[in-house]
Amino acid sequence: MSTGSVNDTQMVIITGMSGAGKTVAIQSFEDLGFFCVDNLPPTLLPKFLELMKESGNTMNKVALVMDLRGREFFDDLFTALDGLAETSWVTPHILYLDADDSTLVSRYKETRRSHPLAQSGLPLEGITLERELLEELKGRARLIYNTSQMKPRDLREKILTEFTANHQIIFNVNVVSFGFKHGLPIDADLVFDVRFLPNPHYIDHMRPKTGLDEEVSSYVLKWNETHKFLEKVTDLLNFMLPHYKREGKAQLVIAIGCTGGQHRSVALAEYLGQFFKNDYNTIVSHRDIERRKDKTS
Repeated sequence: MSTGSVNDTQMVIITGMSGAGKTVAIQSFEDLGFFCVDNLPPTLLPKFLELMKESGNTMNKVALVMDLRGREFFDDLFTALDGLAETSWVTPHILYLDADDSTLVSRYKETRRSHPLAQSGLPLEGITLERELLEELKGRARLIYNTSQMKPRDLREKILTEFTANHQIIFNVNVVSFGFKHGLPIDADLVFDVRFLPNPHYIDHMRPKTGLDEEVSSYVLKWNETHKFLEKVTDLLNFMLPHYKREGKAQLVIAIGCTGGQHRSVALAEYLGQFFKNDYNTIVSHRDIERRKDKTS
């Protein structure tokens, strides 16, 4: 689908039933590079449009969640939408998320949360009232997703496919080198320990260098155990990466660790980045390469 106007400014307003998946939706738009605001009061929409216009092209993809959590402002939403329709430089797209009553009740029971409109505490009471209040808004929606039979990853994939111009889901592979003596990367999904490989640190003229230097890289990569490790780890990752992508992850962080994060891990992170760059959007970084200590690297 084409989601932009002639001026290429995209605004998606995410709304619908509480418990239908708006949190998953806004996270999916974040992964697509949208500037996202959750629970924006409709009365602030004109001011927000002014900010967008003043920002130039830095806010040309925006996703806003507007729902009945701010119900005291919700009556203003239709006025705001009417004003937005008259704006020549941006065209809004309303994405309405719905689900069957039984599904919504089940989700509230699972999360043990109360419905925002249920004065008695019974989820179905709030769901019924919310459905009545949102009926007109649902009629204005360009896209309506019923998430009753969807898992979070299904909704995520549907949004990414719908709103990505080339219909390809964005998936980044981040390969980071690090030194164990400086601690594990807290954002790593997979960690590989390469401290079993021969260490260039113990060769005096290589000690001040890093795995970015050809001499160090060649030294690390020349060993049979390095070849065997790379053969096994690339085979493993070739199997795993498509499954991570299919699961709906936006990125995977692969951490390669040696003792100090200077030599072995740097060389191997560079190798893996080159190995996967033709199949994935691959980013290589070296967390500890600037750290210099007197002892083991």
